Formats: sequence, C-alpha cells, structure tokens
Amino acid sequence: MTLTNYWWLLIWLFIGAIIAVIVPVTRSEYVLGKKEQRWGLIPAVLLACPYAVWAGVRHDWFGDTGVYRRMFQESPATISQIPSYIAEHTKDRGFSVLTIVLKSILGNSVILFFLIIAIFQIACIVYVFRKYSSNYWLSFFLFIVSTDYLSWMHNGVRQFIAVTIVFACFGLIVKRKYVPLICLVLLASTIHGSALLMIPIVFIVLGKAWNKRTIFFIAATVVIMGFIDQFTSLLDNLLAETQYSDLITNEIWTTDDGTSILRVLVYSAPAILSFIGKRYVDAADDPVINICVNCACVTMALYFLASVSSGIYVGRLPIYTTLQGYIAVPWLIDHIFTEKSATLVKTAMIGAFLVFFYYQMHVAWAVI
Repeated sequence: MTLTNYWWLLIWLFIGAIIAVIVPVTRSEYVLGKKEQRWGLIPAVLLACPYAVWAGVRHDWFGDTGVYRRMFQESPATISQIPSYIAEHTKDRGFSVLTIVLKSILGNSVILFFLIIAIFQIACIVYVFRKYSSNYWLSFFLFIVSTDYLSWMHNGVRQFIAVTIVFACFGLIVKRKYVPLICLVLLASTIHGSALLMIPIVFIVLGKAWNKRTIFFIAATVVIMGFIDQFTSLLDNLLAETQYSDLITNEIWTTDDGTSILRVLVYSAPAILSFIGKRYVDAADDPVINICVNCACVTMALYFLASVSSGIYVGRLPIYTTLQGYIAVPWLIDHIFTEKSATLVKTAMIGAFLVFFYYQMHVAWAVI
C-alpha cells in the first residue's frame, strides 16, 4: 500500500468529510467538566489509519527514510548489545534503545519498524485532537495539508517521536501536573534532545492568551532577529561542550538561507487569527484555548526566527507547538464569526491551505 499518488492525502480527507456529513460521527463527551461535541473514537481512528500505513510503507527516497533504514539495518538485534552500542552512539540514546528493542522483537523488517513508529505517532495526534479539538476533521486536515504529516512522519521520524510524546502530555499541561509532565519530557529528550525546549515553553504558554510571558517571548525573538549575528555567536559558545558543538559552523547551517516567508506566513495564521479575536478568547477564558493560542504565538515567533537563521535547525523547533495551534483554529473561527461567516472563513481557509499544499508538493518538493 505504498503511496504513489500523493493526491490520495487529500482524497481520503474529503472522503472522510463527506461521510461525516452523511453519517453522524460526533457524540457528547465531558471535557474538563464541560459537555462538548466530539468525534467518536472509531471514525476518528478510521480517518487517520491510512496515514499511519502510508508512513509505514513510504518510499525510500523520501526525506531521511533511507538514513533511518540503514540505521535500523546496522543496529544490533539483541537487547544484550544495548550497553556496548549506546556507549559508542552517545547522541539521543533513547532512540537507539528503542530501535534495538523493536529489532529484537520484529527481526529485520524495516517496514514493521516504520509502521509501529507511525502508529504510535498518529495515535498520539488522534488522541489529543479528538479530545480537545472542537472540530477534529479540520484540525486533522491542517496537520495533513500543511505538509507537517509528510515533513515529520515520512522524514523527521526521531524528532517527531519526541514531539508526539510531548503532545500526548497536553492534558498534563492543562491540568498543571508538572512532575509527570517533566518526567515525560525528559523521557522524550532521550529520543531527541530538542524536547527539552518544552520545559521553558510550558511556563510561557500557561495562563491567559497573549499573556505577558508570551508577549515577552515574541519581543525577545524580534530582538534576536535584529542581532542575529551576535545571537549565533552566543549560541555557538553555549553549545561548545555539547553534542551540537559544530551546529553553527557546519556546512548545513552556513549554507541554509532560512525558512521561506510563505511558510512563515502560513504557520503564523493561527496566532494572527487569535489576535484578531482576542476579546472572544478572553471572554471564554477556556484553559485549553488559552494554551493553544499561546502555543500558536510561540510557533509564529520561532518561524520568524527560522526565516533569518536556519530553516533546517531552528525551523525544526516550532513543531513542538504547531499541533496545538491546529486545535485553536476551529474554535477561533466558530467563536469570532457568525455561523454564516464562519462557514465562509473555513471554506476560504481550506482553499488557501490547498493552494499551499500544491505549492509545497509541486513547486518546492516536486512530488506531484
């Protein structure tokens, strides 16, 4: 079931939308003590299933797939070899351990290796979107059509495992259960060190939407953008004794011209929408939406920073807060606009994201 026609990414989404109109897929559930309409578990899983399968059996040439395939094939096949292997491979040891454990169970089947990882990643996304998004389909649509799905589940596998572990902890952030949250973030950091970024971010995004900490983070990012050369020198010094000591000086960073401005604008849309409707967000004072709006602000700030530094390195960081923004968007549209206007705005937004999808897939990546 290898994905050979990438238009199926859209076709299946819209098949799901049509079925959702014909067959009732929502039900009443209590979320944080409030009665809400949510997609049922079975239709939510059915919509997501093909995307897990496609990620599991993807082409070898897409992104880092070939690198991960070779890494899996070269890894030891027995758990007893873990100590000696991680002694030689000190970077992100948790992923090395995970790889060896899976290989000891699965044998040399790299397809099963990719498939199990994809199922875990998509399960975390389905769990959080279904529970906290007021429009599961639209949140899932944004994840797919923004090309985050391909960028991460078909490419940056290791980091996206860490991202989805952290994302699955969204309820712990909402309930402010810091101890289990930090423990799970530390676990995720063994898979990919960038997960540690979420510890300070958690304390930025808590509280009211567009709070002082969030605004300070945006302002600090603007200042850094104005003094980007000094910032990279400082970053180089801070990383001098770590596994990322050559980050600033390596060829990838020095030749990277940053994230495209189009991508920056696309990923800034949730934050901009929340700013337009801030009075509605303040009036509702919903803890889920407050956190998601602040995450969208962090995403916007990091993407602007990536546009003047490194799209490959800095541009990888916003994914930790991007998915939360997809939860905010349907709520914002439904609460800012009248019912008729909301329908028009959703239609326009879907159209705009489809244009971006075509641009990214045809012009930027040349895969369709």
